[in-house]
This record gives sequence, structure tokens and C-alpha cells, in this order.
Amino acid sequence: MRIGVIGAGFIGRTHLAMFSQVEQAELVGVSDALPALAEQAAQQFGLKPVFRSAEELIDSSELDAVVIGVPNAFHRPLALRALERGKHVLLEKPMAIDGSAAAEIYRAWRSTDRILMIAHQMRWEPLSQQAKSLAASGELGRVYNAKAGMMRRKSIPGWGSWFTRKSEAGGGPLIDIGVHVLDLALWLMGNPRPERVFGSTFAEFGPHKKGTGSWGTPQWDGRFDVEDLATALIKFDDGRTLSLEVSWAVNTDSDNGHYVHLMGSEGGLSLYPKRMVLTGQKFDRPFAIEVPAPEPLENPRVLLSRHFVDCILSGTQPISDPLSGLTNSMVLDAIYRSAAEGDAVTVDFSFLDSR
Repeated sequence: MRIGVIGAGFIGRTHLAMFSQVEQAELVGVSDALPALAEQAAQQFGLKPVFRSAEELIDSSELDAVVIGVPNAFHRPLALRALERGKHVLLEKPMAIDGSAAAEIYRAWRSTDRILMIAHQMRWEPLSQQAKSLAASGELGRVYNAKAGMMRRKSIPGWGSWFTRKSEAGGGPLIDIGVHVLDLALWLMGNPRPERVFGSTFAEFGPHKKGTGSWGTPQWDGRFDVEDLATALIKFDDGRTLSLEVSWAVNTDSDNGHYVHLMGSEGGLSLYPKRMVLTGQKFDRPFAIEVPAPEPLENPRVLLSRHFVDCILSGTQPISDPLSGLTNSMVLDAIYRSAAEGDAVTVDFSFLDSR
């Protein structure tokens, strides 16, 4: 598969590094809104040509697939153009800046025979894979409730840059890192369909230029018009529930790692970055078994990249398919709407059933 990468920042270079380790992938070129970054990336990975624009890269007949690793606001136009030009697409999370844009991408994809995959790398972590196998096997019984989150204490990225501007990012930690744990929880629960959402957002640190971290480059003359903490309760059409909490900056005792707690009728599972805890009751007594994270045989992002190529070659749908990306975006959208309106909102999937 001949692949081009759009975006030569941290995420774009990560994809370049991962695909360079995939045997059936050939990196052809790279583009970036800042040509100097694209030139540096091309030199680093021995690529040519450097395309003058994302559009030129997408339109090139030398490419079979494109990787889109740019700010959220540009996901929709670039993904639509790529699908229209017959390219397979690996799209960075979130699928789009909001639910409406994600739905537009989904509808465009549905009218093609191309592969569209959302880059949710947490699914490829060894513990995540083990947790999925356990949940899918029925070991936990019926998972009726779950809790997921990622509470970072002082990690606002690039204050004033696109990360903290709603017009380019779509939101703050909820859409930035919350989408990771939301996707992971929904996947482990078997991809239930969300029905009602109640959410709240807060901005207690960012507006005062507090809570900043080391990620990104600050632009102190920029702006911060997103949240720095969000919470939500999500109810599914089968009656199950998921609570979500995520922050860039907060005063709490947190190790800054992600977590997903699955509560089942026959057992429970708590997933953390470096360990998993299985809980249950035997002989009328509770028990807990801790499972440490195994050493990955390969970088999870390489596994993700290889899966994308394998799906193209075999014509099979990826595990992080367009519907999962759309569902995530619609839930995020609903949380933001609920927070703005001060009441629960309905997640409307009716358009999926009208072909």
C-alpha cells in the first residue's frame, strides 16, 4: 500500500515512524501547512516528494491511502476529499470536530468501497486486548454499568494554540483525551448504542492561564475558550450506563492515567495503563486478582498501522470502524450540548437506519 501522511507534527511523524515498520506499506510522501515541517519529516524518513498541500497529496495518483493527522477542524474536508478521490483513509481521533461533521464523513464513506479507520491506539494495548477478550467471553456476565476517565492534574496543552481554541479543536480535554477512554469503554462494553446523555463542563484553570503542561507550544497572545474538565452520564438503549470524567487540570489525587471499570453480574474488571484487576465473589467472599501489563511484542501503534494495511488488502472492516468513530463524536456532541442547555439530551441515530 502506497501511503501519504498529512501533517508533519508530532502525530504525523508518529504515523510515519509506525508505517515505516509495516512490511506491506510504502511511505510515498508527506505534507504540512508549514512546508518546513514537511521538509524535515521527509528528510528524517527518506521521503520524496514533499507535497505542496494536503490537496495535492490527496489528488496524487501515486497514493493508495492517506493518513490524516491535523487539527480537528480539518478532518472533515480532508477526509471527504480523500474518499471522493478513491483513497483509503486512516483518520486521527476524534473522527471530526463535531457530530454533524462526523456524520457527513460517515455518509460519504458509506457510498464508497474504501477503508476508513479511526486511529484509536488504546485498543491495541496488550491489556486492552485481554480485557476485550474477557468481556466478550461472558466471564463478567452482563456488564450493566461502567466508569471511565482520565484525570490529568496539570496538563493543558499549548495554551492559546489550536488545542485551546474551540473553532479548531471543538472542545478541550473531553474531545482531546476523553475520546480515548470513551472509545475504549464503548468497545469493551460491546458497542452499545447511546440514547440519553447528561453532561457538565467547567473551565476553572485555563481562563486564568493556570494548569498548563509540557505538551504543545503555548501562544500566550492566543485564547482559551474550551473546558478544562468534563463529566457525563451516558444511558444506552438497553438500559445500561456509563459515567465519564476527564480533565486537563484539576485538584484531585490522581495518577494522571486512564481507567475503565466494567461492572458485570458475574464479575468486574478495572483497567489501568499498567495493570488490570479482576474482581468477583466466590463462596460468598469477594476476591481481586491483579494482572500486570505484559511486555508488548510490538508497539501497539505498529499493530494499528498494520491492521489498517491488512484491512485494505483483505477488504475487511477495521475494528475501529467508521460507526465507532461516529458514535464517539455524537456522544461528545451530546455532552457539550447538554452542558450548554443544562439538561439531558437525546442522541439521535435515526439517520443511520434510513438508507
